Amino acid sequence: MLPIGDENERGHGPAFVSLAFIGLNIAVFLLLQGAGGPSGEDFTYGYSAVPFEITNGVDLVEAEQITIDGTPVQIPQEPGPTPIWATLLTSMFMHGGWLHIGGNLLFLWIFGDNVEHRIGHIPYLAFYLVAGVIASFAQILVNPGSIIPTLGASGAISGVLGAYLVMFPTNRITILMLRFPMRVPAIVAIGLWAAFQFINGIGAFAVTEETGGGVAYMAHIGGFVAGVVAGFVFRAIFRDPRRPRGAPASAYG
Repeated sequence: MLPIGDENERGHGPAFVSLAFIGLNIAVFLLLQGAGGPSGEDFTYGYSAVPFEITNGVDLVEAEQITIDGTPVQIPQEPGPTPIWATLLTSMFMHGGWLHIGGNLLFLWIFGDNVEHRIGHIPYLAFYLVAGVIASFAQILVNPGSIIPTLGASGAISGVLGAYLVMFPTNRITILMLRFPMRVPAIVAIGLWAAFQFINGIGAFAVTEETGGGVAYMAHIGGFVAGVVAGFVFRAIFRDPRRPRGAPASAYG
């Protein structure tokens, strides 16, 4: 199931903050991470969030060896920012590859604008960053001693999805299902996505250094829960009309 569009509110200008986040993620990936290639490895390993670094307040700078599926693996470590907890923010704008960044930014493009338009640019900026930090802490909580770097905008974007679900549950989302487009309510599209994260996240509680790596499902869950809570707050505070008067019923983009 792949979302390709949603029902937008008419009468609004560009979603400047969402667009800025998209641009910043692309710039970091291309210019600082070398598009995921070897030239960007020093930056990627130095500025990703490493749970052990956050919980112990230290910056690992030498490669560490762990065992994954019975095989010894060297985990590179590089100097990061000072203070090291700044990686909670820097990692939020980094990605592990083209599919990773492409999927994340597609979701942000589709779902970010409605939330931003409803609550305003500055509150949305703060909400996005806070949701991302909460998501990182949720992942760290699973294995606070892990030395495996984590990175990606998924946690913050999961927060956006949680807020969207609460604020726009009946919005029609266009998805590709088995290569065929179809329209479903947001509560179905995002609800199925959330169910998948929670099901896979259950196994995260058993993750150790021997089975580590892969998708940070707990970050997705933490960001999503933070977004749902924020969504109820936003819905109570921001009571603008669902659509400006005289606007067409729907638009997709």
